[in-house]
Amino acid sequence: MKVIVIPDVHLKPHIFEKASQYITEGRADRAVCLMDIADDFKQEFNLDLYKRTYDAAIRFAKAHQDTLWCWGNHDMSYIWERLETGFSPYAIDIVRTKLSRLRSELKSHEDLAFVHRIDNVIFVHGGISQRFVKKNIPEYKTLGTDEIIGKINSMDRDILWDDASPLWFRPQYTDDEMFMEHEMTQVVGHTPVSKINKRGNILSCDVFSTHPDGTPIGTCEYVIIDTLTGEYITTT
Repeated sequence: MKVIVIPDVHLKPHIFEKASQYITEGRADRAVCLMDIADDFKQEFNLDLYKRTYDAAIRFAKAHQDTLWCWGNHDMSYIWERLETGFSPYAIDIVRTKLSRLRSELKSHEDLAFVHRIDNVIFVHGGISQRFVKKNIPEYKTLGTDEIIGKINSMDRDILWDDASPLWFRPQYTDDEMFMEHEMTQVVGHTPVSKINKRGNILSCDVFSTHPDGTPIGTCEYVIIDTLTGEYITTT
């Protein structure tokens, strides 16, 4: 299956429009969104942009109902009432209301989770280290991959609002052993990169984020990955 990845959105509604076009054209079979739909530099008062971006996400969910959604730290900050860079106290009601509407458009509430797996590819906002699994799932050796993912998806704020959690972890900056390092690819966002790249089993995709002055950090490309082979292409 060919999956187009929608990386960290950060109030850029056009990201959904282009991804929808690729699916409509048959260049991808379905999408996975790594979220962080909310927040961007100096946009705390731009409530119209918050509304337009979440509305674009809701339209995308309605049009492509097999899309999977991975919670991002910026989205969860509004759910868990945790401050985050760019957090807008003025947009709390908008974000919560729109996230509820987004969830109502999904085929299943399970389509919105911290971690998803399709075939041989794991999709997660930050990344899953083996150290995190060992620490928080002591019985991991007796569990299968999907059971471990299910355990992570059931974790609460006390565990996941942490730099080492799949919501926040930045594998680009460490040499930690990664979960399923030799068996599966992890597709991640969260950490801005200049271009889509793979190191070990980590495919980094956050190329739409910007510097504080609004200039792009990355190439603003999408990745389309074959979930059986792990092979991928990039496209603007």
